[in-house]
Amino acid sequence: MIRKMKDLELEKVSQIWLDSNLEAHDFIDKNFWLDNYPMVKEQFKTAEIYVDAELEIKGFVGLQSDYIAGIFVEKSYRNQGIGKKLINFLKKNHQELSLDVYDKNIRAKQFYEKNGFEVSTQSIERETGEKESRLVWKKVNYG
Repeated sequence: MIRKMKDLELEKVSQIWLDSNLEAHDFIDKNFWLDNYPMVKEQFKTAEIYVDAELEIKGFVGLQSDYIAGIFVEKSYRNQGIGKKLINFLKKNHQELSLDVYDKNIRAKQFYEKNGFEVSTQSIERETGEKESRLVWKKVNYG
């Protein structure tokens, strides 16, 4: 079931964010993520976050208007369709979605492309010096 994050779930969501970033972005110094953790955790308090949770949180997505700040899935629940479920949840209520992904994060980039996102621009992220792509999905309206 996908629903808005509850305040008491902040710790779990923050830990999933940190663990996922450390694992998926081994090409970035781990201190970048550790140093940003307190700020991100603070931002989560007022962010639009949706979790996939039954008895426990399996994953979550952060959203800023039509921009996906990130999709993160607890390691033990990966490759079970949680990310796709979160993407489809957002697609129901949006005409267009965008996000940024590091080019070296090949699995994530392939996941988004497989789910209908296309590269619109590429740039170098200032904080990390890493190449990233802006991916965009647009709802196709027939008729």
